[in-house]
Amino acid sequence: MSPKTFKIIVEYDGTEFHGWQRQKTDPTIQGAIEAALKTITGESITVAGSGRTDAGVHALGQVASFSCNTRLGQRDLASGLNALLPDSIVVLRCCQTEDSFHARFSAKAKTYHYRIVNCRRPPAIGRQYAWHVAKRLDRQSMRAALRQLVGRYDFSAFEAAGSPRAHGTRTIVRAELKETEPEELVVVIEADGFLRHMVRNIVGTLVSVGLGRIQPEEIQTILMSKDRSRAGATAPPQGLFLVSVTY
Repeated sequence: MSPKTFKIIVEYDGTEFHGWQRQKTDPTIQGAIEAALKTITGESITVAGSGRTDAGVHALGQVASFSCNTRLGQRDLASGLNALLPDSIVVLRCCQTEDSFHARFSAKAKTYHYRIVNCRRPPAIGRQYAWHVAKRLDRQSMRAALRQLVGRYDFSAFEAAGSPRAHGTRTIVRAELKETEPEELVVVIEADGFLRHMVRNIVGTLVSVGLGRIQPEEIQTILMSKDRSRAGATAPPQGLFLVSVTY
């Protein structure tokens, strides 16, 4: 029997996981899916994700791919995975795809959302899904800063130190600040790829802009400097969601 290649779309709450990438001892999303697949198929299968979300980061539409020698159809495979996976990981869709498909290398763009709760009192409910910022943020300044990030640039100033990659050039095609509720902000960033901690470092810088610590017109200077120390602090992971991947 020839191996089949499958594409799955996965939703997960990353609160209790040490990120996507498999680790020897700590629980991860990739590790949980691979363990479930081994139970179903008897094979040791490597699952490729579209990207490696960090510890505490969530996903509404993570895409993963794998190949295996199973007689199960896509619907039964999805049902089997959901029966074995923890409640915090759900396979939304599963489909057999062409053998050349790879969740990471075939991706054209990804969209992330970052949620900020901007009010004096911290929320008791939902705090694991947003960054609470007590002081009032200047939305207009944050939008002015975001507009300067749209385009093709070297984003090394917003990259975590020590990240292995060929270059820091990425293209942001959309960067918006939405007010979904009076006290809730969502930063939306779509790009052809992301450096490690890039979204969280951009959001941390935006919050500094919103608090008046960095002026919006300084963003271009920070960007062109390629110097991480010039940008703001890294936003905490719990507000970040991988929303969708485009192929």
